[in-house]
Amino acid sequence: MGANHARVLADLDGVELVAVADADQSRCAKATAGRPTPAFADAATLLREAAPQMVSVVVPTQLHEEVALAVIASGAHLLVEKPLAANVSSAHTIAAAAAVAGVILTVGHIERFNPAIQELKARLDAGQGGNVLQLRARRVGPFPHRIRDVGVIHDLAPHDIDIMRFLLGKEVETVYGDARRHITTEFEDLFTGMLRFSGGAMGVLEINWLTPTKRRELEVLCERGMFVVDYAAQSLSFYENYAATAREGAIASVTEGPMTRYPIPSREPLRVELEAFRDAILHGGPPPVDATAGIAALSVVEAFVRSAETGAPVTLDSLEVVR
Repeated sequence: MGANHARVLADLDGVELVAVADADQSRCAKATAGRPTPAFADAATLLREAAPQMVSVVVPTQLHEEVALAVIASGAHLLVEKPLAANVSSAHTIAAAAAVAGVILTVGHIERFNPAIQELKARLDAGQGGNVLQLRARRVGPFPHRIRDVGVIHDLAPHDIDIMRFLLGKEVETVYGDARRHITTEFEDLFTGMLRFSGGAMGVLEINWLTPTKRRELEVLCERGMFVVDYAAQSLSFYENYAATAREGAIASVTEGPMTRYPIPSREPLRVELEAFRDAILHGGPPPVDATAGIAALSVVEAFVRSAETGAPVTLDSLEVVR
């Protein structure tokens, strides 16, 4: 993912890619191929020698706090890939340090910048679907051999937790999750979770590293119909509840209506995200995805892990966990 950040930043208007760092110098070579960009073996050297103004922190999750605090101490603005940290305590430490230093901290919840999600958010906010009843996310695919420091809950669940919070504008009250480990690693690779949001909407997550084909899908069931997003295809469709649109007042029934697929110009979400980060720096903020959102998603992740371990639902006090 770091190589993708380097590629986009090198081609972004108003941005100069001044350096990359990786302990694996072969990765540095690939990330800088064809460009006269210096490469360093560690973040500390990069910060000292290149003095960047903005930094993408794209390192293993267990290193997020160490590298993010070094970036903040250097005075640079930073984007930290999701999850914000390995745990909520570390996430609070990073957020507090950024606030004291007066630097912009944004969290790499990239799915917010998918054009299909942005279109869906606009339509939900305009009331097209009416009240949201349930959100169902499916994020499955083959086992990623590059990931060894966290399980599938920490790696993939933050995407859909954040998107559900983003679309609803509501906090998670209670979660229940179940996880399994089928491939010989330290962490879980199969997970199913349920969320209850303030306001009554339900969320369902299906996440694994065991499916031989990649699927990135979201369904949002509303009173007046159902939106369906394919993240990879950047497509958005709406299946209308004809009974809801044919009459005024309370929804008394559900009947199948027409399906509409909306034309959405395709754009690389990472480019949209980094453009937003750049613009926040140029205009003095706010961050595209603030630390509160990153901490909230991580708090739900930790609640899911506890639920999977204990076999019981876990209740969150959202005002406390995202202080």
